This record gives sequence, structure tokens and C-alpha cells, in this order.
Amino acid sequence: MHIAFLLPEYPHEKLPKSAGIGTSTKNLLKALIDKGLKITVFTYFQDKHEVFKDGDITIHKIKLRKYPVLTWKLNEGIINKYINKIIKKDAIDILEVVDWTGITANMNFCIPQVMRLHGSDTFFCHLEGREIKEANFNREQKAFQKADKIVAVSQFVAEKTNSLFDSNKEITIIPNGIYINDFQPDISRKVDGMILYFGTLIRKKGIFELAYIFNELIQMNNNCHLVLVGNDAIDAAEQRSTWEIFQEELSAEAIKKVNYLGTVAYDRMKTLINEATVCVFPSLAESFGMVTIEAMALEKPFVNTDYPWAKEIVKDGETGFLVDPKSHVEFAEKINLLLTDTELASKMAEKARQEAIKHFDITKIAEENIKIYQSLVEKKL
Repeated sequence: MHIAFLLPEYPHEKLPKSAGIGTSTKNLLKALIDKGLKITVFTYFQDKHEVFKDGDITIHKIKLRKYPVLTWKLNEGIINKYINKIIKKDAIDILEVVDWTGITANMNFCIPQVMRLHGSDTFFCHLEGREIKEANFNREQKAFQKADKIVAVSQFVAEKTNSLFDSNKEITIIPNGIYINDFQPDISRKVDGMILYFGTLIRKKGIFELAYIFNELIQMNNNCHLVLVGNDAIDAAEQRSTWEIFQEELSAEAIKKVNYLGTVAYDRMKTLINEATVCVFPSLAESFGMVTIEAMALEKPFVNTDYPWAKEIVKDGETGFLVDPKSHVEFAEKINLLLTDTELASKMAEKARQEAIKHFDITKIAEENIKIYQSLVEKKL
């Protein structure tokens, strides 16, 4: 089978910085290649048109054309026409799209469409209490209804999306995954007292809650320090650096114990996770949470948000702690417990890795996706 993916982002040096959708999708694509499938990726709204290879994956950059009016609508037509040409030329069987901004709402393809729910703009606006742009909502709802098959990365995002779009579509739940063998725990690297946050520095990830949590923690335990890794976003509310605002929220004592490393290479990131004593994930809005399963695979104790998506990944008190990020003292207490009770932390971390191996191995998850693609190909025949 030949499967194509229409994506807003993809992790490659020839493309803009990629976040969770890009990382999780690339893991899946590599696993599908290993299973014998042929893969093409289309990335839209790019700086120029270019076709290149990423290993066995063919990448098409589709240039954003700017016009005095109707830029989005005219680009929809350009993207649609180009993809249809490649579908015929390269005999593509299935096109997978994402829910974000409903890019395919007004497009028509001659092959079946799978939509994967990573979390639409409508979904995240709802979770964050922000107003959704009417144009975005209409596109996302229309694209959702047009898809031949819907896959969601969590039960939570599936149910919430159906509700928001006033739908009852059948949705298959297939979580994101990682190559477990690429995540090998190395206890010898552990740095005592190191607390690690990794992910974009952005309000919805609970980054400001983390500042308040760390202010509390440093009063309980002065022998710890916080390391932040990830891209610094411009805060939507204040229109300035999130890192800049984060520092302003720290106490005079806490700020001395914080180190921000910015973005790092993927292999370096795994080293940093191995170095951490405890990982922290205080997210307020998520559809899945790739960072959590990466920490689990590297056998790290962690404190996570107690919001619905996390409960599908973490068994509270067994594989990690789940706490409301706005309960700053309680969140800090759980971090401190893992810092000071090494036996408890070790047992939870071991169970977390076992859970990651059982449920989030991308080689097994790829097979579930192939069944979806195969069913659509057979239905078309």
C-alpha cells in the first residue's frame, strides 16, 4: 500500500520547527515503512516548492502563495490540485489528514481519507476557554464530517470532538507510540535533584503553573533544581516571550535554581531525560502527551496533570502521580516525595516502563493503523 499524509509540520532540517504532531507522525511513518508500506508526505504553506527524500519517505513542500484577497481559498485549490496530480502519478491508495484548521474542508480527492484527531483548534480553544474563530470552526467541522474514517489518539479527544461538532461519528482509538528500543534507561546518568520539564514553553502546557509549583517546592527542598527544555512560544495573552514571563513569576530563591536550555536535538533530549531525577508535566490542554510516554519508556518517575487525557496513559500512584496543576502545593509535595523516597520512585518508574512497552510500542501500533488503511482499500475495491 502507498499511504500519503497531509501535514502542517514534519521534523526535518528543510522544514520549520515541528512539535508533537510532527514527532508522533514521524514515529508512525518509520514503523509503516518497516512494515513494507510506501509513504509520501505533503506539507503545506511552505516557503518554497520542493520535493526531497527523508530516508525512504518522499516529502513534498507545497509553497504558500500570497494574494491581495482570498489567500486561504486560492491556496486550498492549489494544494488540492497538486495532491491529486501526485495521487495519480504515484498510485497513492489512502490520504491521511489532521484535524488542525480543517485544511481539507473544501478539497476533493479520488481516494479515501483518514482523519487523525490530534486536537483541532476548536478542541484546544474549548479546553483553554478561548473563543474559536468562526472560519476555523466551520472548516474543521466540515473536514471532520467529510473524512471516510476517523482515528483519534485518545478517547478523550474523540469524545470531545464529536461533542463539539455535534456528531456521533464512529471513531477508532489508536494512541501515539515510540520505538521502545530507542529509549534505553541509563540510571548511571542520573543527576540528583534534577527536575525536568520538556515541551514547548506555552501557557496551555501549564508552564506558568510550574513556576508557582516550583516556588512551593523550593521551600520544601532546597537541594533541587529545575531544567526546562523546549521552544519558547510567544504568549497569546501578553504577546511576549513565555520564558520572560515565567522568570517574572519565580521567587527570588527559585529563580537561582532554574536553567532553560532552549531546544535540543532528539538524542540529547533522551540523555537529559535519563539525567533527570523527576519529570514534570503540568499541562492544562492536551490530546495525548508524547512527553509522558517518552519519560515512561526511559523509566523516569514523574508527576503529571490529572486532566482526562493523562488518565488514559497513567495509573495514578502506580506508574506516576496525577495532580491538578493548579493545586500548586500538592503538585510540589508529589515531586518532593519522588525526590526523597528513592525506593518508591524506582518502583513507579519500573512499572511505567513496563506499561510503555505494553501499550505504546510503535511497531505494534503500526499494525493497528495498517488494518484501518487496508479496510478502506478493500472497501474501495
